[in-house]
Amino acid sequence: MLEIRRLESGYGTLRVLRGISLSVPKGKVVALLGGNGAGKSTTMKTIVGVLRATAGEIELNGERIERMSSHAIFARGLALVPQGRELFPEMTITENLELGALARGTPAAQVKQAIEGVFDQFPRLRERAVNRAASLSGGEQQMLATGRALMSKPSVLLLDEPTNGLAPIIVQELTRILTALNKGGQTILLVEQNVRVALAVADYVYVIRTGEIVMEAPATELSDSDEMFQAYLG
Repeated sequence: MLEIRRLESGYGTLRVLRGISLSVPKGKVVALLGGNGAGKSTTMKTIVGVLRATAGEIELNGERIERMSSHAIFARGLALVPQGRELFPEMTITENLELGALARGTPAAQVKQAIEGVFDQFPRLRERAVNRAASLSGGEQQMLATGRALMSKPSVLLLDEPTNGLAPIIVQELTRILTALNKGGQTILLVEQNVRVALAVADYVYVIRTGEIVMEAPATELSDSDEMFQAYLG
């Protein structure tokens, strides 16, 4: 589905990613873990074309995409829920969702059906459909940002720190939602600092440190209390 091979990227002369490789098989949840500054967000931005890869390969469904524009990559089925969510605060929930569909070119006749599908996944959003995004709690905004990405029917959903700053009860709800999405067939690449959440939803885990993959294993073989695992997380 999504293959990253020997990827390098950064900001100007600052080299952040140092030849990382990872694989996201169809229908699986893969977690990329690491401390602050490890290169997690840089990885996500490079995959979706916001940052340009300086070396290496990114392949989606057998097609090389590392030289494509972010718009072309999105059109091929990669949707990123960025850290910070980047909603349109003065627009309603429904309007934010509509933009997610229109950005992919979804026919107008299918938009309403797609919105209902998102509301089925996130019932809180249905209750607040006419509210402005700015009026939502942090957890509700994360749900809206995720729902907006799902409106494009992505083949791979990328989530960058979705639980950051959220209350434990909302983290539990998001964990449940991500698990349900995956059971419905959604392929997910998840960047997280919350190890417990990552291990609860992921099939496979990579650990990145100073721009390099330093550990990888099936999630079932790892524990958030493992001292060696925590040491790799920095």
